Amino acid sequence: MAVNRHCASIGVGVFWFVIASVAPAQLPSLIPRQVLFGNAERLSPSVSPDGKMLAYLTPDKNGVLNVWVRTLGQTDDRVITSEKRDFFTYEWQQDNEHILYTQDSDGDENFHVYQTDIKGANTRDLTPYAGIQAKAVAQHFGDPDFPDQILVALNLRDRRWHDVYRVDLHSGAVELDTENPGDVWSWGADNRFVVRVAQARLPDGGTEIRLRDNRTSPWRTFQKWGPDETSVETGAVVGFSPDNEHVWLISSVNANAARLLDVEMKSGKTNVIAEDKQFDVAGVLTHPRKRNLEAVQFQRARTEWLAIDDSVKSDFGAIKRIHDGDINIESRSLDNKTWVISYIVSDGPYYYYLYDQQSKKSSLLFTHRPKLEQFRLSKMEPISFKARDGMRIYGYLTLPVGIVPKNLPLILDVHGGPWDRDVWGWNREVQWLVNRGYAVLQINYRGSTGYGKDYLNAGNREWASKMHTDLLDGRSWAIKQGYADPKRICIFGASYGGYATLVGVAFTPDEFTSGVDLFGPSNLLTLMQSIPPYWASLRSTFNRRMGNADTEPDFLRAKSPLFKADQIKVPLLIAQGANDARVKQAESDQIVAAIRRNGKEVLYLVFPDEGHGFVRPSNNLKFYAAAETFLAKYLGGRSEPPSVDENSDDLRH
Repeated sequence: MAVNRHCASIGVGVFWFVIASVAPAQLPSLIPRQVLFGNAERLSPSVSPDGKMLAYLTPDKNGVLNVWVRTLGQTDDRVITSEKRDFFTYEWQQDNEHILYTQDSDGDENFHVYQTDIKGANTRDLTPYAGIQAKAVAQHFGDPDFPDQILVALNLRDRRWHDVYRVDLHSGAVELDTENPGDVWSWGADNRFVVRVAQARLPDGGTEIRLRDNRTSPWRTFQKWGPDETSVETGAVVGFSPDNEHVWLISSVNANAARLLDVEMKSGKTNVIAEDKQFDVAGVLTHPRKRNLEAVQFQRARTEWLAIDDSVKSDFGAIKRIHDGDINIESRSLDNKTWVISYIVSDGPYYYYLYDQQSKKSSLLFTHRPKLEQFRLSKMEPISFKARDGMRIYGYLTLPVGIVPKNLPLILDVHGGPWDRDVWGWNREVQWLVNRGYAVLQINYRGSTGYGKDYLNAGNREWASKMHTDLLDGRSWAIKQGYADPKRICIFGASYGGYATLVGVAFTPDEFTSGVDLFGPSNLLTLMQSIPPYWASLRSTFNRRMGNADTEPDFLRAKSPLFKADQIKVPLLIAQGANDARVKQAESDQIVAAIRRNGKEVLYLVFPDEGHGFVRPSNNLKFYAAAETFLAKYLGGRSEPPSVDENSDDLRH
């Protein structure tokens, strides 16, 4: 249930402050919510395959993120999409004349694939089927050798399973390519655009990877892993060698952390390409045309790259000298001459550069939030501590600048998933909180991904148990270090983080001063009864890692905050999207009703046009304005008053 909290923009008036024990005069200037949570001015640049054009996301005249394009070296910028709701995923079509992007309807997660002509801005839905969900195959939309086709997975035949369809980008014809046998949750295509990889989830929570020699050949088992491997969260075939004879496989079999392996398909001969004893491989970089493996990414305390091909070692050396920060390769032209690079820092905006691979020279394209550079931001620092059972737990601490970091109000900001992790870098929610005077602690509790299978499996069946005591131990660590005031601590999170918030205030009601829950499940039994049909293959994972709702309902009931709602005594803010496909509105409705039956108050906001994560700018500003007022009231941080447009009274339930 991982989620990104996308935000929006408002006008800002005169500031005033709620003053408690935080000394506002010592803190830097208050950063307006518009600067932090307004839509980025420009975001996600991507160079066209021929290297002549640049696409990027920027707000249109209505303030909605849409795709713009311009000719490199010119100022002919123009908007080519006209969506009424922000979207974030797009890609160049290989003909250099179209953009492909995905969009759902008010957060229902039934994504469709759209095609837009960059000249005439004519847009059409390539997957025009009501109630279906489209997913890109092999994590890309097109192949440079097949510019007229894309492979898309659709749950058109059966809402539970995604078959693979071949879509003609000229005629729009949709043809069934590969049928799902009823257990495959992801597909992969080779370098000749043939679907040759099927990754299935097994009834025990394990994984089976199947291969075939060509489109008409029978499938055969290639790898079969037990449920304790990181397979569901990390392991997969991530590419084919240029000759299509080998696959690159991320796997934790025979190791703690997931390694990158080269496996010859015919013989099964396996070589380790890259590994770390503690951290899983996070991604790979391949040449856009030659398709050879060039580099491997690890997400340690910070993002790090390991160059595999000697030809890119000088590039990474040159790129590191351009700007401080963790590096991400956003896009490259097919001839590999033009790169778009982003640099991520924890105390500033994203910096996007154009890099000439031949001359090793670069030029700044833009930053995603240039107004941030007017303000003093805080640095995020990696931390670790020992949990009560001796396990080493990792996370990040961000402290306000300008004041002594002692005895501060603390926000325990819990990530979603739970099979996900917090990472180092720019985080607007964190910067908002520290600017208001709060210390922010993010904990990658056991069960988080990225730290190897021992760390991941330590969270099995530990919802509301050791996963929660890791959070409590982090709280205690912050108090012992002198950072946090034990009487002013709020637990705050979305999705699983929202569940953790409800657990915190219901199971351990004396540990927190307040709680903020965004679309967190309150009853694990009803959660499992209402998951989307296309999550059918995920059920075995939930059974293994959370508990089986069919065979052990009492176990899950005991871990559900709803049934301890009578113990909640601290102020609580709950926010919910009405169209949430993962955590239905009923999850929030039922615990709000239980709290109110017990005579306690809860501020409950329901957003009628949102799903699992808020996208619309107006909705995000309403939520964060309400949360800021709530936190200032109960923790004593400073606050910017809500504007007229941020008033959330109409969302109260």
